[in-house]
Amino acid sequence: MTGREDETAGRSADVERTFAAFPPARGRGFAVSWWGQAWLTALEESALDLQQLKAGRRLARAGAVGAVSVRPGRITAMVRGRDRTAHRADVLVEPLAEAQWERFLDMAVERAGHVAALLDREMPPHLVEDASVTGIDLLPGLGELEPECACGAWDHCEHTAALCYQVARLLDEDPFVLFLMHGRGEQALLADLQVRGDTASADAAQDSPASRARPGVDATEAYATGDILPSLPALPELPTEPGVPPSLDTEAAPGVAGVDPAALEVLAAGTAVEAHRMLAEALRDTPGTVSELTVAQDAVRLAAGASDAGVTERLAEGSGRGREGLETAVRAWRLGGEAALSVLDEEWQVEGEALARARAALESAWDEDERPPLRRDGNRWTLEEAPAQLRLGRDGRWWPYREEAGRWVPAAAPARDPATALAAAEPDGQRTDGTRDGEGP
Repeated sequence: MTGREDETAGRSADVERTFAAFPPARGRGFAVSWWGQAWLTALEESALDLQQLKAGRRLARAGAVGAVSVRPGRITAMVRGRDRTAHRADVLVEPLAEAQWERFLDMAVERAGHVAALLDREMPPHLVEDASVTGIDLLPGLGELEPECACGAWDHCEHTAALCYQVARLLDEDPFVLFLMHGRGEQALLADLQVRGDTASADAAQDSPASRARPGVDATEAYATGDILPSLPALPELPTEPGVPPSLDTEAAPGVAGVDPAALEVLAAGTAVEAHRMLAEALRDTPGTVSELTVAQDAVRLAAGASDAGVTERLAEGSGRGREGLETAVRAWRLGGEAALSVLDEEWQVEGEALARARAALESAWDEDERPPLRRDGNRWTLEEAPAQLRLGRDGRWWPYREEAGRWVPAAAPARDPATALAAAEPDGQRTDGTRDGEGP
């Protein structure tokens, strides 16, 4: 951890953890990691009063949130409001049932990469996706952050909003905080994974060809039951990851002239990934709709998974983007797929209701004396004093961009809060007011 955890927690740290208050953080975003931003998205999309969110951000930035206590199903802190009165604020999160934990643990031990990433304080996207396939939502959805505050508000007030913004900073530092909310502390979770890993290894050894017995079957019994058809087997479970196509790196020449083995390997690997995604979507309780990619978009998707330089050059030429343009497009694709690619390529005029919502979001994101100077051109807001830019997607999300070598390139995943997105777009150490850390007031 980072040293922010209260050392007095003792042995109860795996049931409840208390984190010391953060110092003020003016001009900085609350979440850098994608899982921290997903937490804020759940808050910002479910709160009914945007003014309370704005007030909560102001309190969190000013350091008005006290020590944060995290335990299964509940997060608590004392928050000092604008009138300097302290209120106890709670945010409730639905813990996972024991059966859900069993499914999650069984799924996690099948992929060693999941456990390794958690030990590095990372939350791999595939872990969340794999958990979702089994019916377990690790990150909160719309309306799943339930507020309780001593001030008497029935929806998110400035106190619970400030607490949620501070929790996003905790999640950035340690994703195990998220598991504790759902009912498992770090040590208990790692111990359960260790037990399951040892059991799986023992079962594999016992099931080896050398240890399997082959009992005989009486011929008379087998003949007597020959007319009885067995029931159909259950559907196989979704594989934990896409299959790996066979290697085509051989000394033998292709059987058909004009076939490029490297390009064929890229296509085969891409097809396996797409088939796995389609199967996962089909097995969901509520399958979503997937739009068909254009040829140009599919070229970027293929390039994102290609490692052969020759194949990449062909895709760059065939897509019409060139090498640098394809690199930028691949960067966008890895941040958000088709939606990110549309934001990269498309410039559109923000008008009417969409413009009103965008202006309201920009006005509420910063205090008046902290609001950075932004110049608008279509759906793009450029920071006048730094090489940073916000691009508004048609879904209302803000995509951070920064200028590198004379080109605008995507800097991070999108955010509902323009202040969070702009903080991710700026170069290290650069603040939204144009000064650097340690400079200015």
